[in-house]
Amino acid sequence: MRHLMTPLDLSVEELDKLLDLGNDIEKHPEKYAHACAGKKLATLFYEPSTRTRLSFEAAMMNLGGNVLGFSSAASSSAAKGESVSDTIRMISCYADICAMRHPKEGAPMVASRVSSIPVINAGDGGHQHPTQTLTDLLTIRSLKGRLDNLVIGLCGDLKFGRTVHSLIKALARYEGISFVLISPEELRIPEYIREDVLDAQGIPYKEVEHIEDVMPDLDILYMTRVQRERFFNEEDYIRLKDFYVLDKKKMELAKEDMLVLHPLPRVNEISVEVDNDPRAAYFRQVQYGVYVRMALILTLLGIEV
Repeated sequence: MRHLMTPLDLSVEELDKLLDLGNDIEKHPEKYAHACAGKKLATLFYEPSTRTRLSFEAAMMNLGGNVLGFSSAASSSAAKGESVSDTIRMISCYADICAMRHPKEGAPMVASRVSSIPVINAGDGGHQHPTQTLTDLLTIRSLKGRLDNLVIGLCGDLKFGRTVHSLIKALARYEGISFVLISPEELRIPEYIREDVLDAQGIPYKEVEHIEDVMPDLDILYMTRVQRERFFNEEDYIRLKDFYVLDKKKMELAKEDMLVLHPLPRVNEISVEVDNDPRAAYFRQVQYGVYVRMALILTLLGIEV
């Protein structure tokens, strides 16, 4: 039995195989329509979510399986003081696989150590978001045709953005990758990512504050929102929330084949006028998220079609 806590739980070979499966699901959905008949996915979401939770539910339903779970800690026995360990032991009696989101870093890992079913980390605090990373990788590979030799711009909240941390770790394993880290001083990438991943592996990167300075260089621009829920005081959030706004004027500086990605939800950081630009790929990214979660469920359950 395997769990998925970080994208690095999969080797590059396993990752490529998973992405191949995601692409096959995209092309031949009918082939997989009953692959998980009789199986149940539990979604344990201690933190609010729209895309991730519904994407997992859609993935399992598309595979012919069923879904149960809760969408907030307040509607679970956590409100009565039940531990994560006890919850997963109980859920293991009801379901075949589980997706867990939790505000505390490491909570899904704690669950995986006592679980008798596969556990997928659906986001833990500001730490990891592996299935969003799988979504990002499938989107990039499908639309750009490769995961190597790319200049990746990461813009916005790089300090608390778990999607950014996971994506850097995953892409660092591919040849010819370089990063442009675009953020205000207060939201720069954490020291451990800089030292343990980028510096340790000799990955080229530069840190800048102004997005206009680097737009012409980018193959991918990965926008992120400034996350109100990660701030300790409202003043800092208000000061930084509109630091970056991607609009038509900035898009004119970019390559014709650059892609704009965003893990969503967006607030103000991408103007709606960008939505009709053919380079805006964030809603296509959502669809790829369903395909890759379908592939992951099949892989962790050991189901071959």
